[in-house]
Amino acid sequence: MRRYAAVVSLFLLAGCTTGPSLETRGEVTAPPGDSGRLTVGSAGFTESDLLAHMYALLLRQAGYRTSVLTVANRELYEPALESGQIDVVAEYAATFADWLAAKNDGPDAATVGSPDLATTMKALRKLAAPRGLTVLDPGRAEDRNAFAVTREFARRHHVRTLSDLGRSDLRVRLAAGDECVRRPSCAPGLKKTYGIRVTGVDPKGVGTTQAKRAVQSGRDQMLLTTTTDATLDEFGLVPLADDKHLQNADYVVPVVNRSRAGDARVAKTLDALNTTLRTGDLASMNRQVDSWRRLPEDVARTYLKDKGLLR
Repeated sequence: MRRYAAVVSLFLLAGCTTGPSLETRGEVTAPPGDSGRLTVGSAGFTESDLLAHMYALLLRQAGYRTSVLTVANRELYEPALESGQIDVVAEYAATFADWLAAKNDGPDAATVGSPDLATTMKALRKLAAPRGLTVLDPGRAEDRNAFAVTREFARRHHVRTLSDLGRSDLRVRLAAGDECVRRPSCAPGLKKTYGIRVTGVDPKGVGTTQAKRAVQSGRDQMLLTTTTDATLDEFGLVPLADDKHLQNADYVVPVVNRSRAGDARVAKTLDALNTTLRTGDLASMNRQVDSWRRLPEDVARTYLKDKGLLR
């Protein structure tokens, strides 16, 4: 993984609109806002952008002044969440629990995420609390990591599952976020659990158009995406079944900085979305952004209005 010596661009979308660009070297440098302003973090991929905008729109309706800050990955936005430079992030329960465990105990830390949501939430809240973070109740929408190859690759090599790919002994270059090099559910897990020969990670992001095109063209052989990705078929891609359950069930869960956004009003506001949003809703909204080229904020606003959550 890169050590983030390179400049990472952050885009502050003040009030959910494009604002000034900020730059940092390995950290978020924007100062914490005042008590009436909440900054919602996004990891920069479509679904994270959609969730961030839905959070920001609902919190604005609840009386807060909101902005969306897009940060490259969890290695950058989680410390900013602890410091109060970011106040709210939509996370994925099992993935975030494992990430915090690895942050505490190193890359060889035991996995704490589980297919059982209650077990995962207990572990996650225990890890988050000492860092000044409050994990709100999870929603009903779930999204897991998924790995896809071209339909032609799957046919030619007779692979339908990740186990099939491991047994094939094929060398694959993976189009993913650069953090995939370290995360147990990504390249290390593919090697350890399935014996897949991952030769490298092409830092194209999670489920991005660039990543899909890299696999489609043959530059890379496999793509990291998610189970709510609705555009794989458009690129001639098919997911490989996670038959050994490398990925735990990942429910969408809001995580907040306790001192700045840990009040009941924030929890009540975001819970209204949690109890409404479904996995299929996320897939549909992802398609509208990725295939129909609609803006995430517009898709988020339309969904909230259609569900009666936004006036």
